[in-house]
Amino acid sequence: MQFLRRIGLILLWLAAPVVTFAAANKNDPYLVPLRGAGNVALVVASIAIVILLLRKGRWRTIAGKLLVTLWCLPPVLMSAAHLKFELRKHDVLGASAAEARQLGPHFMVGYSSFPEVARLAEQGLIGGVYVTRHNIRGRTIAALRAEISALQDKRRAAGLPPLVVAADQEGGIVGHLAPPLTKVPALATLTGLAPDDQQAKAEEFGRIHGHELGALGVNLNLAPVLDLKPPARRNRLDFHTLIGQRAIATDPAVVSTIASAYVHGLEESGVGATLKHFPGIGRVRTDTHHFSANLDTRVGELEATDWLPFREVLSHSRSALMVGHVTLTAVDPDRAASHSKRVVDGIIRDKWGYQGVVMTDDLVMGAIYQNDVCKAVVEAINAGVDLLLVAYDGAQFYRVFACSLDGMRQGKLDAAMLRASATRLERGFPIEQARAGPGAISFARQD
Repeated sequence: MQFLRRIGLILLWLAAPVVTFAAANKNDPYLVPLRGAGNVALVVASIAIVILLLRKGRWRTIAGKLLVTLWCLPPVLMSAAHLKFELRKHDVLGASAAEARQLGPHFMVGYSSFPEVARLAEQGLIGGVYVTRHNIRGRTIAALRAEISALQDKRRAAGLPPLVVAADQEGGIVGHLAPPLTKVPALATLTGLAPDDQQAKAEEFGRIHGHELGALGVNLNLAPVLDLKPPARRNRLDFHTLIGQRAIATDPAVVSTIASAYVHGLEESGVGATLKHFPGIGRVRTDTHHFSANLDTRVGELEATDWLPFREVLSHSRSALMVGHVTLTAVDPDRAASHSKRVVDGIIRDKWGYQGVVMTDDLVMGAIYQNDVCKAVVEAINAGVDLLLVAYDGAQFYRVFACSLDGMRQGKLDAAMLRASATRLERGFPIEQARAGPGAISFARQD
């Protein structure tokens, strides 16, 4: 029995700093599974352990006092973290109508709570929502369709433009609404077909996605993936990107052919496409969901290979362009492409002449979130990015929006860039078309 008591005491010493860290960082995206009931359980367990230690007389020794103090910290630190979150949330929700009008259209947010996202939508603090597997889990298609429709109704009642409603239906391993939507094979499965068959089948896949998403009320699909397929070797640092399973092919021409047909099928069904992840992550071995990553290839080589599909599909479609969080070292070695003015304004806008909608990959990814988020947000807006995506953990919206709000109040945001971006968004998502029915928002063609 004495041995078991010692083991228990050792476990308490080991667990105390872990629980304390979790409590202090309760709002971190990595700790999303602990939200709600998990946080309550940590607090209750901490209090119970403190009571147990006091009843056992552990307070009498110096070591015991330290252990009791450690287990007193989690409830205190969790309360402090919660207070900080609520104060930031209060500041965001208290933004003026003018601030919401200028900043809100540039944010797309994932959500779990309908009342919460409805409030953001009604106040004009967001321009779009992102729906994924947790929004459909345990529910019917009709229920999600009604929810999206209710959000659009609230926007109309508030006299605001319709929301951009996005989903991630690439096919293959990434089909976050399938089931219940149709599970379509990856576009990479078409590479063995003859060119005409590739196009016909890819367009069919696009139509399937377009019809189903449009009927649901989704008007923007975050697909297709245009990154070139990397060499077939295991990447131990790629935990979630898994680009080898998502990319279409190694040949830029094949990628262009299949992606163009898919986008055509999607757009013909009334749903916009999003080309991703410029400047390309096929050559990158680090997973930007967790770590910063560099793309060290020369620009000339990228233009002749990786970037060909992006330019080809953009030239004859109405697609939006998603910029990833890799650092293009040959152009801007100091920041990720997603918030680099040299990349977005210098290459995409000036060199390519693309004046469509540019959006970031999810800002709740380690390459951004674990660094200076506020700097990234301000720089992205000033670079000419139109939509900032907060997908995985919608609660981080308040932190991200607060960054832009502080930037505006401190005069750090480029007013000319904001105006130009607002024009692109208005042109890219016409109100009249959006009001015509679910999924009717379209992108202005870039000729």
